[in-house]
Amino acid sequence: MLLGIDIGGTKVAYTLAREDGEIVARSRASTPQTGNPKSDVEIMADAARALASESAGESLTGVGLCVPGPLDLTRGTVVHPPNLVGWEEVPLAAWLEDELRCSVRMENDANAGALAEWRYGAGQGARDLVYLTMSTGVGAGLIVDGRLHRGRRGTAGEVGHVAVDWPGESCACGLRGCLEAYVGGRAWTEHLRGEAEADGRVLALAGGRDRIGPEHVLTAAREQDAWALAQIERFNLYLGRALAQLAFTLAPEIVVLGTIVAAAGDTLCLDPLRQYVADHVWPHQAPDLRIEAAQLGEDLPHRSAVAVALALGEED
Repeated sequence: MLLGIDIGGTKVAYTLAREDGEIVARSRASTPQTGNPKSDVEIMADAARALASESAGESLTGVGLCVPGPLDLTRGTVVHPPNLVGWEEVPLAAWLEDELRCSVRMENDANAGALAEWRYGAGQGARDLVYLTMSTGVGAGLIVDGRLHRGRRGTAGEVGHVAVDWPGESCACGLRGCLEAYVGGRAWTEHLRGEAEADGRVLALAGGRDRIGPEHVLTAAREQDAWALAQIERFNLYLGRALAQLAFTLAPEIVVLGTIVAAAGDTLCLDPLRQYVADHVWPHQAPDLRIEAAQLGEDLPHRSAVAVALALGEED
């Protein structure tokens, strides 16, 4: 049996699956926040063992672990994650191997999401895939020739820090003009709150400037509110610039877009992005590149962790 553990800032998803990836059982619990990372890991290990007890006596053969970065994948270490209190240099993979007595593979959440959408979602059957999520920041995972591509020190796929404007807005990473500074959930929300019209539809929907989020802009845009539509157009412009660069650099078969774009759908985001990319790459490239919404939705944490577990032994 395989076990998947997806650690988020507020919730941990646990998944028990067969060797072929079929999910047998799942559970969720609040993320432990004792202030002591060793205690937090012990709590998660207890929850994992409780789920594994539903395996009808079959032993665990591997654990897939999804963690928000930053990570040092070569050491299996979590390095100062912003949402896990006290986790400064935590050898998470080794600690869980000791607790659960089996091999653990750890990936950042973007890589895990790429594996999940490739195995179970929008990217099934592709050999070359880029998965992008615009949650708090912008994360990306790359499947190249049917394998997860980590790059040197596991840092490949930092598409959120591709330059899309010059010199551009300041990014939380310290650079300027990064994609994340324009379409990352945190940066876009800050922009929307700062620029929203005082008597506009978005502010009315949110009920206060400090409550405005992407969901209010999407709702207003569907109502044909001019300001909201302009904000979606701005969002698509910067994301489109990054996608055109990816088309030239990686030539993927499919780009899978999650979170904000998946919520926005074809009319507001996907169709304009497809047209932008078609207009900014060579004519023979556009027909070979699909741009699609992620499909897994609420199932993503469970599928991601199982996909990481399945990757044990498949890659170096």
